Amino acid sequence: MYTYEKNDKQGVLKVKISKQDFDNAVQNSYEKNKGKYKVQGFRPGKAPRRVIEQVYGDTIFLDDAFEESVSNEYAKFLEEHMEVRPAGYPNVTENSFTDEGGLDVTLVFDLMPEVKLAALKGLKAKPKTVKVEEKQINDVIENLRNAHARFVEADKQAENGDFATIDFSGSVDGVKFDGGTAEDYRLELGSHTFIDGFEDQVVGMKIGQQKDVNVTFPENYQAENLKGKPAVFAVTLKKVEKKELPEVTDKFISDVTEFETLADYKKDLAEKLERDAKKNAELEYESALLEEIAEKSEVDIPASLIDREVHDMIHEFEHRLSHQGMNLEDYLGYMGTTMADFKKAREEDAKKNVRTRLVVQKLISEHKLNATNEDIEAKLADYASQYNLKVEEVKNNLSQQDWMYFQNQALMEKVLSFIKEQNK
Repeated sequence: MYTYEKNDKQGVLKVKISKQDFDNAVQNSYEKNKGKYKVQGFRPGKAPRRVIEQVYGDTIFLDDAFEESVSNEYAKFLEEHMEVRPAGYPNVTENSFTDEGGLDVTLVFDLMPEVKLAALKGLKAKPKTVKVEEKQINDVIENLRNAHARFVEADKQAENGDFATIDFSGSVDGVKFDGGTAEDYRLELGSHTFIDGFEDQVVGMKIGQQKDVNVTFPENYQAENLKGKPAVFAVTLKKVEKKELPEVTDKFISDVTEFETLADYKKDLAEKLERDAKKNAELEYESALLEEIAEKSEVDIPASLIDREVHDMIHEFEHRLSHQGMNLEDYLGYMGTTMADFKKAREEDAKKNVRTRLVVQKLISEHKLNATNEDIEAKLADYASQYNLKVEEVKNNLSQQDWMYFQNQALMEKVLSFIKEQNK
């Protein structure tokens, strides 16, 4: 049994749970959890409830029973009142036992905010004009040359542009530090891979020469114990290699690409660069349109939505860290920050994400936008083409979550097309 009222931007749900319903919840908690408790003289899961309560305390099953009974009433309320849209999880603000042994509980939760859309026409964002410059083509060709470069060992002093193989051992105040020692490290001089000043001091060294390289770690260095500290690296130069780039000729192009001549390769390259540039310009234009609408729309975002978005962002970050063999606690220590500061740094992005999502949802509902099966099929066909797969093969391996992903992609494309249509 419950009563509900809307209080400004929050919902207030007062739940009455009878003694019988709560007793049933306590019994359910006992049945679910009795195997967790060890009681002398009984096999696991065989001790009677009253015995477990005597050993572990009268309230051992109450918390779980409370959560179950309140959750059931809350779920029942939401099922019967589809028009109520909570923005986050409810908070228990009051709870007490009745004289009859039941429960009176008050739940308070933020409601999804109302969104007043900005005008969709006359937006300032405009698509960029795309033009492929000769330099872009030459840069790709230069990367191709570098990818097929030869490295020739040279008996000479190290110079900028050379690849130097070195041993080094770093210390601060005479004490070696983690990560400061390596053997046979291949360093491109002039690449600014190391701390400022390190590579400059290797330039001019001769093969076999040993030298102390003096540097200072920057104030914003990631390792807290090294920030701003002067360090000495004992360096031994073991080998010097010069990089020789191939000459760009028709023969070189035919050897390393599917094209016979440099002219054909450059023509194809220009077309690809233009195609990619147009695609990126279109994505930037769409993003700018959506961002402008979101910024101009009126929406009062409850803190609970921002908190949940920050939580999801951090969870996703933790997932990415795990693939690199790290955990969040170690990362925070490495960066010299706290969890509180880490969360705070993400609040603005979280607020922006939530605002955009709410505006998109309002656009979809207000203008009755939807993704048809044909739209989703087109997305699947694009995906299959990209990975050289058959569409049926992709469809046969789709999970429900995968299908929803393509559905959302197709729906988002409808939203963006609708916005662009208003701004032709």
